[in-house]
Amino acid sequence: MTSSTMTQTSLRHLQANLSELARLQEQASSQRAFASVSDDPAAAATALGLHAAQRRGDQYARNIDDALAWVTTADTALTSAGALLNRVRDLTVQGANDGALDPIAKEAIAVELEGIRDELLAVANTTFLGRSIFAGTSDAAAFDATYAHSGIAGSEVVRRISDGGSVRVDVDGAEAFGTGAASAFALVDSVIADLRSGTNAGGRLAEIDERLTAMRGAQAAVGSRQAQVERAKEVAVHSAVSLEARRAAVEDVDSVEVLVQLQAQELVYRSALSVTARVLQPSLMDFLA
Repeated sequence: MTSSTMTQTSLRHLQANLSELARLQEQASSQRAFASVSDDPAAAATALGLHAAQRRGDQYARNIDDALAWVTTADTALTSAGALLNRVRDLTVQGANDGALDPIAKEAIAVELEGIRDELLAVANTTFLGRSIFAGTSDAAAFDATYAHSGIAGSEVVRRISDGGSVRVDVDGAEAFGTGAASAFALVDSVIADLRSGTNAGGRLAEIDERLTAMRGAQAAVGSRQAQVERAKEVAVHSAVSLEARRAAVEDVDSVEVLVQLQAQELVYRSALSVTARVLQPSLMDFLA
């Protein structure tokens, strides 16, 4: 073995040790198991799949938050509407007591009912982020002054909350409140008209009960969707934690382990430098050359 061969071999070993030292230093500073796809193609492919799954999960999480806001708003509106309609029923029962009420008392009840009707109409036109929650995909208010419903039949506002699941987040206003002459608003107008005309309003109680039943049915449907969204939220949180743990296992390094390896590699490199310096002593031929 010539002196040149020994030199080349030593330099090759030194370069290999230096490359490994540089790799460990990069891992220690970046906290990443690999810097490029070529370092570990299999791990890189797994990491890309996990990142894609995380991006989908983030989108689903945003959809879930939006869906939860929609159904919560709808539930609150229907609760308020139910309370108002129950008050209408109480006032109707009171106004039907012809023997105890004079026209002035009935007029006072009618005035209160007018306020409740307007409030009920305002609740039916509740919006979330500028969109009516009772008008489906329509951009207009759910109900106009004639109590006509602006929603398109069969239209639904839907949010995708998982790979295989979607949920409706709006409410069919026509189903919950009725439309036109058959609406809850027109029913209140009828009670008001009965009170002012002297007609006994007790006959409207059955209609009020029917409307209350429809409103409670709509609220029950919203409640079931809300529970579905909340379950999806729990699943999404657990999935996000699991995906992050898997990603960290593939991409991130164990800091303690890398530091130990780095110190060991530094010792190896220094030892190699020392040995090489001792072996490759200058000779007379080096000076003659």
